[in-house]
Amino acid sequence: MVVPVVKDRVKETTTTTGTGTLTLAGAETGFQSFAAIGNTNKTYYVITDDVEFEVGIGTYLASGTTLSRDTVLESSNSGSKVSWG
Repeated sequence: MVVPVVKDRVKETTTTTGTGTLTLAGAETGFQSFAAIGNTNKTYYVITDDVEFEVGIGTYLASGTTLSRDTVLESSNSGSKVSWG
């Protein structure tokens, strides 16, 4: 079993739409980027637009600065991936 990497104060924006892998657009002011997690490491994530939400485990990839949405733990879409945008 792979144990997800957890780091404090990681928060990034994205303009990704749909249910696929997120392309990360950089850390918000006062936070660090997902690069702190380390390339190819799994981590917990939360996505929200202040109405819908998704909590899960994903994999960070430094090339392309992406976060895959591997396992949804809970969401406002009955436990499935939320289609953003």
